[in-house]
Amino acid sequence: MTAHQRAAVAALTALAPVSWGTTYVVTTEFLPPDRPLFTALVRALPAGVLLLAVARVLPRGAWWWKAAVLGALNIGAFFPLLFLSAYRLPGGLAAVVGSTGPLLVLGLSALLLGRPPARRDVLAGAVAALGVSMVVLKAAGALDTLGVAAAFASTASMSAGTVLTQKWGRPEGVGPLALTGWQLTAGGLLIAPLAFLVEGAPPALDAGAAGGYAYLALVNTAVAYCLWFRGIGRLTATQATLLGPLSPLTAAVLGWAALGESLTALQLAGMALAFGATVAGQLTSVPARRRDRARGPDADAVPCPRSGILEAPPPGGARVAPADPRGDAR
Repeated sequence: MTAHQRAAVAALTALAPVSWGTTYVVTTEFLPPDRPLFTALVRALPAGVLLLAVARVLPRGAWWWKAAVLGALNIGAFFPLLFLSAYRLPGGLAAVVGSTGPLLVLGLSALLLGRPPARRDVLAGAVAALGVSMVVLKAAGALDTLGVAAAFASTASMSAGTVLTQKWGRPEGVGPLALTGWQLTAGGLLIAPLAFLVEGAPPALDAGAAGGYAYLALVNTAVAYCLWFRGIGRLTATQATLLGPLSPLTAAVLGWAALGESLTALQLAGMALAFGATVAGQLTSVPARRRDRARGPDADAVPCPRSGILEAPPPGGARVAPADPRGDAR
């Protein structure tokens, strides 16, 4: 892959965390309060079933358990743990813990992929975490142990899913659309019983809530995760995860533009640091090798769905995510 092609892939993949950064505004402005698990379910399961219907490809052989593992890590465990940490941690701390994802991915890549971390990548990950901290972290009292554990577990879950997605690649003839559908469906099926046990029957929805959920399921989840898993297959795991800081940065900008929130000089400096680390991570990381050359040119023949909404790319909310998990709600 040439540098120009790699840049194009990175730019397209970046639309996923940018889309996830809009989650904060959508949740606070349109969705019913205090239903994080129902929201996670609506994001995952309908989107997964839709993608399965479009792709018309089911897992075969070992990919039944691989898809279940990836779906649990990237969706089924990640979503509930993320919302739990958002409820229990103050001042954006969940987003700060989430920003350590690139460093976890570096460690897991060394362990599972045999790729020792380069110093420049470690530096980029540390700078990105520092920048995100400057943007979202606020003064807080005593920390909630369960909240911190949930935040770290959600970050570790997504990081492990990212590395395993790259390690396993895709089976021959299967595109990112089908792979995304498998994971969203598996993750949604894991969330469903938990959502009904904890939160009970689904809430009544008005037009705004129905529209908000439709956006989350179609754009914020189906399209965004399709782009994300496609990117993981072409970039290194480190390059992909270093795009993550774009999520809290997007949430902060939308909070300023749409919700009238202020941005301090410290936050602007943090944005510059995090964005610079994101760009540096794309310029310095070694391109991912094609693992499955036998897949042939048809491996990517199934395109990701396109949407004009993505051209101007998700929400946590004071109610759904009172701890202000900016951009960490993927």
